[in-house]
Amino acid sequence: MVNMIPYGRHSIDQSDIDAVVQVLQGGWLTCGPIVETFEQKLEKIVNAKYAIACSNGTTALHLAMVVLSIGVGDVVLVPAITFLASANAARYVGADVVFVDVDPSTGLMTAETLEAAIFQCKDRPLKAVINVHLAGQCENLEAIQRVAKKHDLLIIEDAAHAIGTIYTYEGGERHSIGSNAFSDVTTFSFHPVKTIAMGEGGAVTTNDPEIAKNLKLLRSHGMIRNSSEWEEEAESGPWYYEMQELGFNYRISDINCALGLSQLEKLDKFKDERSKIVEFYDSQFINCPHITPLKKIKCSDTAWHLYVVCIDFDILGQTRAEVMIKLKENGIGTQVHYIPLHKQPYYKKLSGERTLVGAEEYYAKCLSLPLYVGLSLSEQQEVVKILSA
Repeated sequence: MVNMIPYGRHSIDQSDIDAVVQVLQGGWLTCGPIVETFEQKLEKIVNAKYAIACSNGTTALHLAMVVLSIGVGDVVLVPAITFLASANAARYVGADVVFVDVDPSTGLMTAETLEAAIFQCKDRPLKAVINVHLAGQCENLEAIQRVAKKHDLLIIEDAAHAIGTIYTYEGGERHSIGSNAFSDVTTFSFHPVKTIAMGEGGAVTTNDPEIAKNLKLLRSHGMIRNSSEWEEEAESGPWYYEMQELGFNYRISDINCALGLSQLEKLDKFKDERSKIVEFYDSQFINCPHITPLKKIKCSDTAWHLYVVCIDFDILGQTRAEVMIKLKENGIGTQVHYIPLHKQPYYKKLSGERTLVGAEEYYAKCLSLPLYVGLSLSEQQEVVKILSA
């Protein structure tokens, strides 16, 4: 049996294991002090005033929708190239979704494609835009913000791929994704194939104290234990709590956060190792006529989550399925990120058939190759060899 090289995987060492074991041997498995310690560490790394950890990246997006009062009658703009959760979170709160086209060379929404989408639905009640940082890259955040604010749109950054990415402002200043300099909130995912793995986990960052307070409340059933915040006269007692809003069970455990806290200590190392793999791949494909790596965006100092190439399958004389099968037979795992959301049956039933040229051009050619910490040079060379053959 051929040993598989997956397209992505986590990197766990003894320090991660020790951190989790310490929690298992302690007095708290969930709702304990390690959750807050993880949040404080994340705040420091991304330069946000508040970080609220939750059960996964999808619940982070859902919480963002609820806390920003997005709901029935509102419209949320979402890039067509992203994971299902980016759009589904808007549907969870009853909002409608309008898909935005992308630059086919990056898979990213731009200020221009956002403006075009807004123009096409200018008479609809637009409420927010989700700015997705595909593969870890970010587009021109200032330009996107200018368009959004011109139309009074809230901005949610979906940074599920982009923990560790740094944006260079037009004036030269650098800031981490998650600082919310150009958004109202940012959401993260810590799924095992992401740069930072927690088993499952997510977070929302914000600089608004009221948003942060409400996120914490909604994360845990809407329960308020502080008597000074109760709305009604209530019996006294250490057991008593009050529910003023409909919340959710979106808490995360100390076990997950212990792993995440240990992983955050390695973020710079992980980013550097992933960048070196990207540089190697780029150097090998530079003279390959049918393979083009994603265009690199100058303002984005990227912490790469995915390595995506665009393949001209007509020149190659093979379909994408044939290429993926050949790679798999040689022990190499690949994936497609992503099928355009406007092509999904659910959204076609909801909004009808649409054509988004950039998204469809990107999708027709994209393929994600193995990228993860621990991928050896010989394995990288094998990927290049088989794909280039």
